[in-house]
Amino acid sequence: MSKNFYITTPIYYPSAKPHMGHAYSSIIADFFARFKRIDGFEVNFLTGTDEHGLKIQRAAENKGVDPLKFCDDISQTFRDLTKILNLTNTDFIRTTENRHKLSVQNIWNELKKNDDIYLSKYSGWYSVSDEAFYGEDEIEEIDGKKQAISSKSNVEWVDEESFFFRLSKWEKALLDHYEKNPDFILPKSRRNEVISFVKNGLKDLSVSRKSFSWGIKVPDDNEHVIYVWLDALTNYLSALNYPNTNDSKYKKFWPASIHLIGKDILRFHAIYWPAFLLAAKIPLPKKIYGHGWILSGDEKMSKSKGNILDPIEMINEFGIDPLRYYLIKEVSFGNDGNISKDKLIDCINSDLANNFGNLCQRVTAFAIKNCGGIIPNKIKFINEDKKLLNKFENNIEAIREKIDNQDINFYIDFIVDCLFDTNKYFNDQEPWNKKDDQIRLNTIVFTTLEIVRKISILLYPIIPKSSLKALKIFNLSEKDIDYSSISNNEFLLKGSEINKIDILFKKIEKNND
Repeated sequence: MSKNFYITTPIYYPSAKPHMGHAYSSIIADFFARFKRIDGFEVNFLTGTDEHGLKIQRAAENKGVDPLKFCDDISQTFRDLTKILNLTNTDFIRTTENRHKLSVQNIWNELKKNDDIYLSKYSGWYSVSDEAFYGEDEIEEIDGKKQAISSKSNVEWVDEESFFFRLSKWEKALLDHYEKNPDFILPKSRRNEVISFVKNGLKDLSVSRKSFSWGIKVPDDNEHVIYVWLDALTNYLSALNYPNTNDSKYKKFWPASIHLIGKDILRFHAIYWPAFLLAAKIPLPKKIYGHGWILSGDEKMSKSKGNILDPIEMINEFGIDPLRYYLIKEVSFGNDGNISKDKLIDCINSDLANNFGNLCQRVTAFAIKNCGGIIPNKIKFINEDKKLLNKFENNIEAIREKIDNQDINFYIDFIVDCLFDTNKYFNDQEPWNKKDDQIRLNTIVFTTLEIVRKISILLYPIIPKSSLKALKIFNLSEKDIDYSSISNNEFLLKGSEINKIDILFKKIEKNND
């Protein structure tokens, strides 16, 4: 089996500062990237910014600045966010980079060479906000304004010469691919949406614009700008140095393991992108996962609605690890989810401070006091110990399988369940009452410390900073984290020193005003 893993986030549209939805996609992608690394994979993790199109051009004009300068400034805020979110992305791509421009123009030339592009005229509805074309059946009129039913974004009538991509030609090939690859689009509800849309018939797609200039020019035709989605989607290839298909990075990581996206851009990724690739004779990505939205109330966050939650404000108040944990645990992956400060505080106090942090402090303090500050030497497991320890070994392959199927809910539920069992075990075994039976006391301590180590490893992809602090108990660092080691019930070096650690998570008082 290939031990290479290529994961991508959406590339974010830098028309405004990042919001919680951007943070969510990135944190989830980082979770998968970190897990795969500790499981022995070489990981390529891509994020970046999508910087062309009429929306950007108008935003720059409103600010009275050059579009590139406008993009430079806001793209930097997204690059800075990767550090704030503690992401392990290996690349950050901007669609204004030359490496990207070369890739996009090469894709265009391949499509044209294969007779999948022709010149005609586009007349129809266009959403500048979505950078998307909509049919009559996809728009409605609200308060005298036409808007897309799906996104509620305003649309305007466009009537201009345009190059078209023969999307209709690839209808059957797409449906065949969906049928032969049932996990190509996930979750299944999204897959059903896409198949239904394609079965209703695909129309050829306008892939150039003449009414604005901010974008990549059509090769040999400076009057036309390449459609922003054909431009943007190609980033997944340009980051691998396409069109040089002999490049080691391309050969190692394409096709992508998973494109992680928000459900609102599923059509572009699950229909347009594979059609472009089929037409250009490029292998398709293995999987496209359209996750839900982070909602503000009952609505998707957007600049126009003024309901944006700022992730940086939340991080400044509560810390990055608690936010990462909350988003991964409390938002059922694949579905929409709300975020509230009250629920976040509950998560911090219950799961992180009580169940994990307190367990680490408690067993460490007890071991330092009653086991000479070392990992106990003489131990003898009984059934109660083995049952708890073996839970990890018994589930190691199941966890891998669930991760490969993006079942984050199983992963986090397993950790929470193990924390509950371990706290109960330590309480029920009462090592403080076993001082006349040093071997039993030692074994309870050793078992609990081993599970702290195992859980800390499983928590590393979710709360990396806090996990590493917990592993300092055993003098373990990031390089020592190996997923397969959770099946080893006697990994800890007997006789080695135990370190006291500071409080991992402070409890937070709720403001009841």
